[in-house]
Amino acid sequence: MNTGELGKLSQPGGSLFNIEHANGGLITFPGGIPIKNADGDVIGAIGVSGSTVENDHAVAKAGAEAVH
Repeated sequence: MNTGELGKLSQPGGSLFNIEHANGGLITFPGGIPIKNADGDVIGAIGVSGSTVENDHAVAKAGAEAVH
């Protein structure tokens, strides 16, 4: 799933609250988008980091859309 969605689910009251304490300190925020084939299977992903959360997400989204 998009890391932005994972971030929403990991907020207090969310179904994944406290996931950041798993996997050695995983931190979730937008910037990662899965790439799926025509059948909906995940075949890869684009991950971007280094700018604002909004910019990272926009760049990852553009990259994912470019390969479709």
